[in-house]
Amino acid sequence: MAKDDAERQRLRAMAGFDRSLLDHGARRAAGVDEAGRGALAGPVIAAAVMLPDDAEIPGLDDSKRLTPARRDALYETITAIATAIGVGRSDPAAIDAVNIRRANLLAMKEAVEALSPPPGHLLVDGIDAIDWRGPQTTVVGGDARSFSIAAASVIAKVTRDRIMIACDPDFPEYGFARHKGYGTAAHLAALEDHGPSAVHRRSFLRKRFDFSSA
Repeated sequence: MAKDDAERQRLRAMAGFDRSLLDHGARRAAGVDEAGRGALAGPVIAAAVMLPDDAEIPGLDDSKRLTPARRDALYETITAIATAIGVGRSDPAAIDAVNIRRANLLAMKEAVEALSPPPGHLLVDGIDAIDWRGPQTTVVGGDARSFSIAAASVIAKVTRDRIMIACDPDFPEYGFARHKGYGTAAHLAALEDHGPSAVHRRSFLRKRFDFSSA
């Protein structure tokens, strides 16, 4: 019972964070988050999610705190009840060209611009604002503090994981289905044995590999 009460209080606090904006005149708030910023391979995926004011999503949390099965279930719930969902993507070539920070912001902007209807206010996870004309609030640790940012984190994470799983048959030697492109010991060992693939971020690996003849 105490555990259930604590969970209800946690969810109320997250929803209250978003509603406090509405109390100050903001309308159609959208949470924005990304997945894959620290990976060695694959795209960075951003999601923007607008939820109904009275949305209830039991178990919603920062996607990193959830099991894959729980994320998948929440993904289905969020897509079923969201007012709007937008997804943006920056592939490895773009990351290498402009750096991960800028690529991440471009993916977030693409996600926001995909929303219909357009949002009235953004809640953006992290410290960097998006190139967007409307009002926005950056929130450090927002995926654990804001209901809509947590929803965006789940959409972004599940979308990216599915992309990396789909890559696995094309590059079976790297084990993307297991580690999703992050720098696990097994992934680093595969890189040492096989070198980078077409979906690796070369800018992340320059200190380890020589690309001069590539």
